[in-house]
Amino acid sequence: MNDWNLDEVSSFIKSHSSGLLYFYTPLCGTCQVASRMLQVIEKMVEVEIGKINLNYNSELAEQFQIESVPCLIFINNGEIVETIYAFHSVPFLYEKIKHHFN
Repeated sequence: MNDWNLDEVSSFIKSHSSGLLYFYTPLCGTCQVASRMLQVIEKMVEVEIGKINLNYNSELAEQFQIESVPCLIFINNGEIVETIYAFHSVPFLYEKIKHHFN
């Protein structure tokens, strides 16, 4: 899971791609737990995941109307289909991903 910049996020959306946008801040403890969950998920599914540090991309918080971090946005064909803030567990995330991308 690589950190994306504004251009990479814009390109992902404009190309009508499907995948996940994960928004975090480095000092957020909950974000660190969420990051570990997504690292596990990344090995289980074939879904592109972009990791975005909101400290350096605050304009994206406004664009995507992000209320808090961690935030996971599900994108299908360039459109937002769901936004979640509570990651719960790896099985929870796995089921959400399978629901949207199968």
